Amino acid sequence: MTSPTRPTTRSGAHGTDRNDVVLRGRLAAPAVVRELPSGDTLLVFKLTVRRPAPRPREPGHDTITCVSSAAGPVRRAASWHPGDLLEVQGSLRRRYWRSPTGGAVVHEVECRRARRCRPTGPAPS
Repeated sequence: MTSPTRPTTRSGAHGTDRNDVVLRGRLAAPAVVRELPSGDTLLVFKLTVRRPAPRPREPGHDTITCVSSAAGPVRRAASWHPGDLLEVQGSLRRRYWRSPTGGAVVHEVECRRARRCRPTGPAPS
């Protein structure tokens, strides 16, 4: 059994690489469930996460694309509404593809878990 703080490499030895992401933020727009050509279902949503103390002229938040094919998040997303506070756990992924206009790259969080949270402070204004 492996420790959650010491990830296992493919060879089975403990490595130093780690790709764990935990985000808590607001649902920016309705989540979308897409059916892929393979028949698989993919949940796509955007999470807005406030920055703790932005510098002048910097954005006060980041909007991060999240995706999931896990049954739990796909099922739960039907009850989510824009503005809901969500917590997601997953890994950062980079996708690259060629398009007619050239290469394209996107970074997104592939979610293993996603749940709605209760706000701990006053509602955002």
